[in-house]
Amino acid sequence: MQHHGEKPYLCRSGSVSLGEADWPKASKAMSRNLAVDKKKLLEKLRKTPIVEVACKQTGVPRSTYYRWRKDDEDFASECDEAIEHSAGLINDMAESQLISAIKDKNMSAIFFWLKHHHKSYKTRIEVNAKLQTIQQELTPEQTEVVSRALQLAGLTTEDETDETR
Repeated sequence: MQHHGEKPYLCRSGSVSLGEADWPKASKAMSRNLAVDKKKLLEKLRKTPIVEVACKQTGVPRSTYYRWRKDDEDFASECDEAIEHSAGLINDMAESQLISAIKDKNMSAIFFWLKHHHKSYKTRIEVNAKLQTIQQELTPEQTEVVSRALQLAGLTTEDETDETR
């Protein structure tokens, strides 16, 4: 039965239920949106290396993002490159701000820079120790315990264990 404004669907048998007829249309629309959604997400990831933020801004659930990564190696690779690119931008910005703070005579910034870029200011730990190795033979009891443990772990057979005793 056809309702007002509905287009009739025809197939070999002469009729198709509305749900069945909609499948091909829906899958084409979804694949077009999928490509668009992936592209938008990649664009956001090139600007921010934070997956959660990029997903929220594009309306793509994080679970979907991770499923796409798992199912599409090319997409995963593009995401990794985009995140690396945006992380580089953030690093450049942070270094620029640090240099500005150094120019403004911010002592914390100066100390941070020296600590991480000059060997004289690095945090060091000095360890003085005398190492001595002592070779001790196992007691017969200890040898038996080790042999049994190796057997239980399947690393030796009973025959191999008997040969070492």
